[in-house]
Amino acid sequence: MHMKPFTLRDYQQDAVDLTIQHFRNSSSPAVIVLPTGAGKSLVIAALAQKARGKVLVLAHVKELVEQNHQKFCAIGIDAGIYSAGLKQKDTTQQVTFASIQSISRNLEALDTPYTLLIIDECHRLSEDPDSQYLKTITHLTTLNPSLKVLGLTATPFRMGLGWIYQYHHRGYTRSDTPRPFKECIFELPLRHMISNGYLTPPNIVDAAITQYDFSAITPTHSGNLPEKPVNDLLTRCKRVTQAIIQQVEQYAKNRQGVMIFAATVMHAQEIVSYLPPQLTALITGDTPNITRDDYIQKFKRQELKYMVNISVLTTGFDAPHVDMIAILRPTQSVSLYQQIIGRGLRLAPNKKDCLVIDYAGNNFNLHHPEVGKPKPDSTAEPVQVFCPLCEFANIFWGKKDNNGHIIEHFGRRCQQAEKDKNGNIRRCEYRFRFKSCPFCAAENDIAARQCHQCKEAITDPDEQLKKALQLKDAFILRCAGLSIDINETKVSVIYHDEQGETLKESFNFSFSTQRGVFNKLYGRRFLNGTQPMTFRTATQVVEHSTQLTPPDFVIARKKGKFWRIQTRIFDYAGNFRKANQLN
Repeated sequence: MHMKPFTLRDYQQDAVDLTIQHFRNSSSPAVIVLPTGAGKSLVIAALAQKARGKVLVLAHVKELVEQNHQKFCAIGIDAGIYSAGLKQKDTTQQVTFASIQSISRNLEALDTPYTLLIIDECHRLSEDPDSQYLKTITHLTTLNPSLKVLGLTATPFRMGLGWIYQYHHRGYTRSDTPRPFKECIFELPLRHMISNGYLTPPNIVDAAITQYDFSAITPTHSGNLPEKPVNDLLTRCKRVTQAIIQQVEQYAKNRQGVMIFAATVMHAQEIVSYLPPQLTALITGDTPNITRDDYIQKFKRQELKYMVNISVLTTGFDAPHVDMIAILRPTQSVSLYQQIIGRGLRLAPNKKDCLVIDYAGNNFNLHHPEVGKPKPDSTAEPVQVFCPLCEFANIFWGKKDNNGHIIEHFGRRCQQAEKDKNGNIRRCEYRFRFKSCPFCAAENDIAARQCHQCKEAITDPDEQLKKALQLKDAFILRCAGLSIDINETKVSVIYHDEQGETLKESFNFSFSTQRGVFNKLYGRRFLNGTQPMTFRTATQVVEHSTQLTPPDFVIARKKGKFWRIQTRIFDYAGNFRKANQLN
């Protein structure tokens, strides 16, 4: 068959080359991160063309299946489609484009070995072995144990799970535990796409009128806000919604296509009631496919100006003329926020920018996606923390003072990871927060139940506190801070609780063993573990006393008339309330 040549952009070619290089040396599942509008379907087409053996390309909506199939067939090679929504079920070709819903229900249709599995929008993968994706991967792996699995996404982060891959090609660790994909082998920043003219610049403006305040509603584990309290709040805000839509219409006067993201079905219906009916369509999860397709075609032909939806047009929807996005829904997910704005960043004639107005106060930076863990509290921000061992620049959640100095950070372990000459990934061992093994003194993660070095069981801090509570001769001090007193070579550490109660212990710096114990407890944790220090004199300790990291709990036992400290619990992350916490 005649081959129609197509030219890849530089970054698309890089993504293809790096994928081939990775799978020549490894069978570990890999991810490519390309922003919305970067042409993932062309990268998929090039890889499917170059692969030896059978290729399966999965997507979660029929629009993506069709789009990826069309781009591939444009090369001049036939390919099969397996999708109930597209009324085709063909796996006889070398390359098959399938919807995950259809293929996972009919795995017997995949009865020959495949060499490459490509998953578009792969951030949708869950770790549940009964999920559609993992069942399909397991089935294909039984047919071919050396199956190569490649994922593509613009947003490699999933609420509730975190990063979908473990290691990044630039040498850092995204997750301490295994993830559905082992490595991100290529990532192109959104900023690169915009500055090189491949995407339309977003013009993000503050809502000039009132916003919704969703801050009092507690998110679910997956990071979504429950529907009932959201509806209750929005019902009380009808005037706010009406004012917002009036402003949207004002801004939209010189715009070609406007997408409005609503919080709930009730909310969307209210929004639609304020917009001109002849120019407006509403799509929800319950909209029949035939109606949905009709609305989308009319919107793309610009017969409709306003497209209102609830979470259904965040991926796989491509209308390049969209030049205004109004976000009226809350989200805890930077990924979803990026997907929403991505709907308006494709290039189109007479389009200079995409106006983005967030009426829900989501307050994300579009160019700085995820830190990798949920925000510990509303005042936290990304901070750069250098590893004292390998000097790697880690990004953690943290807090700064008014001068921009870091006063606290929430990182546990250095994120640096690099490949050795055999291709094995090695992690930096340095831990900013740690739990010392009582048997071999090795440093472990603060949640570890077993020492990684000697394999002995490590007592859970909650168990230690529960046991101490049951003893009549034990005292638990909830530590709010510490102070230092010195008398010649003797250093006294005084622990204070919220009510002014204290416990005290002393270390005589004349003796190397006591000096060593102090340094293991406090020198190693100096400045949150960012600048470990070896204290040699009592005077040194006093000079730096305000930068010592106090424990969260101190447990003491009665010896005669005095309390003797038995345990100090640092970096506590359990069920008991710490000092200065409200609950």
